Amino acid sequence: MNFIRKLGISNFIMLALCIVIIVVAEYFFLSGDKLRGIFIGLWAPTLLGVMIYIKLIHNDHR
Repeated sequence: MNFIRKLGISNFIMLALCIVIIVVAEYFFLSGDKLRGIFIGLWAPTLLGVMIYIKLIHNDHR
């Protein structure tokens, strides 16, 4: 619980969402729908990039 408080609830939710996206992408990829798995798998790094960008903007305003 201390880890969630230190990380922040919004960042924790975004990271949990990235884990879910990766699991879903692996499911599609391994079940034979490789293109859908790759497409969905690219969402996780995009989401992480948006998180980093928002954090940089937030820190710049301080």
